[in-house]
Amino acid sequence: MQSVKVVVTGPFNAGKTTFIKAVSEITVLSTERQVSDGSGEGSGETTVAMDFGRITVSDDVVLYLFGTPGQERFSFMWETLSEGMLGFVLLVDAADDDTFTDAKAMIAFFREMSDVPFVVAANKVGAEDTETIRQLRASLELDEVVPLLPVDARDKDSVKAVLLGLLYEILESMR
Repeated sequence: MQSVKVVVTGPFNAGKTTFIKAVSEITVLSTERQVSDGSGEGSGETTVAMDFGRITVSDDVVLYLFGTPGQERFSFMWETLSEGMLGFVLLVDAADDDTFTDAKAMIAFFREMSDVPFVVAANKVGAEDTETIRQLRASLELDEVVPLLPVDARDKDSVKAVLLGLLYEILESMR
């Protein structure tokens, strides 16, 4: 059986934990903690260390999914989780322009850590929305050769399509 380590990264609140939970065939190990906006009101959860899930792609290929925290203050975990990865998915919330600068910085960080294939997954974008995909590619300054795939991080089939796209890129890089 071939094991493939995949890192799922992206800015804060892009949907990384949801993405992994949508496809994992095991209970996802998650290190989410409450975050506060400073007003005393809770403002949701954030991953502080990692998420871990697994999906069997075929009789002989298993993907191990490692989700990173989305905030730069946890970048020490990005480095740790990137060790041994064969590829990564950068998940970005296409509806949140404010996170595109963080997304570009994360692409640069992970490419510096390892020269492995990656795909960018545009969360909350329909497959037919080519204009948003085009604008996102320009905003992230992505080369045309980098796959930019629409995804609904809550939908198992949509997430599988992204992971298969990454797996294809990994296989192509091994030729």
